[in-house]
Amino acid sequence: MRLLLDECVPRVLCADFAEHFCRTVSQMRWRGVANGALLAKAAEEFDVFLTVDKNLRHQQNVRKLPIAVIVVEVSNNDYDVVRPFVPHIREALARIQPRELIVIR
Repeated sequence: MRLLLDECVPRVLCADFAEHFCRTVSQMRWRGVANGALLAKAAEEFDVFLTVDKNLRHQQNVRKLPIAVIVVEVSNNDYDVVRPFVPHIREALARIQPRELIVIR
């Protein structure tokens, strides 16, 4: 699975998905690219986009692009807050399909 972490996701989280090809928006040099354009670029190279941006699902129509999106709804984006959701993210990665959006709470 080719996984892209949004710039609001702690980049150290890539280490938790070592079995996947995992990159960050920063590593791709896409920082500052608006969500719509970012998803379009990501769809060309990745299978799944992972974010903690709760508004993304209301602002973008994921079904228009051949990329899946996982939104993790957390109180903040500190690694210690996001890390407990890794098992749930793994489960979502195992079943997610293109153009699908999964919200993890």
